[in-house]
Amino acid sequence: MPKEKAKPEEERAKPAAPPLGVWAPAVLLGWLVPGGGHLLLKRTGRGLLLLAAITLMFLIGLMMRGAFFQPQTGDLLTTLINTGGFVGDLCSGLLYLLSVAFGYNTPDMAGAVHDYGTKFLVTAGLLNVLAMVDAYEIAAGKKS
Repeated sequence: MPKEKAKPEEERAKPAAPPLGVWAPAVLLGWLVPGGGHLLLKRTGRGLLLLAAITLMFLIGLMMRGAFFQPQTGDLLTTLINTGGFVGDLCSGLLYLLSVAFGYNTPDMAGAVHDYGTKFLVTAGLLNVLAMVDAYEIAAGKKS
């Protein structure tokens, strides 16, 4: 019985990248509507759970009068914090876009409640990023 030749390391290590048309619709819909990518991929239970959890977290942040981050320039720490927070807010998709379109604004108020609300808003966006990554992996066939 002849021995098989070992394949070069490069051939084994690089799996083919999935085509853009396979995963892009699920990821884009997942960004616009939390859990939407999973619903598109017929993962109804997971999609509804993500939709409910992310939307509820976002709405709690709004009810706590949390603030949206605005990109700012200045010293490095301020730029990183505000840009990171802005990206986190933006990742909530339509929830963020509709809130801004309807003129959501936070009043100046004393206390810590609005600061916790701000954290809820950013965390909802970051949770949606995890949902988009999961939708990508399912669509690309990397996860069942």
